[in-house]
Amino acid sequence: MKLIYLIPLFLFLSKATAQESTASKQVSSFNMEAPQLKTNRKIWLYLPKNYETSAKKYPVIYMHDAQNLFDAKTSFAGEWNVDEKLDSLSAQVIVVGIENGGEKRLEELTPYKNEKYGGGNADKYLEFIVNTLKPEIDKKYRTKTNAKNTTIMGSSLGGLTSFYAVIKYPKVFGKAGVFSPAFWINRKDINDYMTNSKNLKAKIYFLCGDSEGDDDSMVTDLNYMETLLNTNRCYCLHLNKKVVVKGGHHNEKLWRDGFTDAFLWLGY
Repeated sequence: MKLIYLIPLFLFLSKATAQESTASKQVSSFNMEAPQLKTNRKIWLYLPKNYETSAKKYPVIYMHDAQNLFDAKTSFAGEWNVDEKLDSLSAQVIVVGIENGGEKRLEELTPYKNEKYGGGNADKYLEFIVNTLKPEIDKKYRTKTNAKNTTIMGSSLGGLTSFYAVIKYPKVFGKAGVFSPAFWINRKDINDYMTNSKNLKAKIYFLCGDSEGDDDSMVTDLNYMETLLNTNRCYCLHLNKKVVVKGGHHNEKLWRDGFTDAFLWLGY
């Protein structure tokens, strides 16, 4: 099972093909310095259809692995169609996608070091989002800046880091989309962190498939995390939703198909 999860971790690089871009006209991109990561990073931006003709402010979703969100040309194994899905809903939201660091993806999207695979630099990656990227987005665009209107979302390692982010930065991120989270790579540490987090108020949408590997550890890990959450805060608050897709695999199709439901349940 671990091999299945690790193959895409190192290969989420832009495809060098002649394929036409599938990104909608609502999507643009720019590069910015990421001093916490000692590099530059490409950022993708989705603005709602009526952004230019409106004076209103919008909630923001921060998403990892931007190469896979909007454009089949840059995706590893198919895109999420985030722009088309939001366009079809006339969604009133801004999406900020952060490209992964290629061979540094595992390093940047793991909160703790794994004895076998390394990693453990998610704190620096999140510091980039919180202290550099978000202030720039809030300065240049009409955003609702509070935690209630700020979501973080991702899959696999991005799901792990999104969950970690709402615990570490409760005043920044009030919602999370946690798809197929790779809890296994930091299982003890992330479970301990959740156990000791007594005031987590974020809304969290969990998604996974029951066929994501050669055992059921993905579902087992997700069920256990749900138990920890419901121990630390009353399940009666309905702040969590868990969806386990029968026959769902660890791939873009699962996450693409689950995006709209997560988006709507989180309150958009």
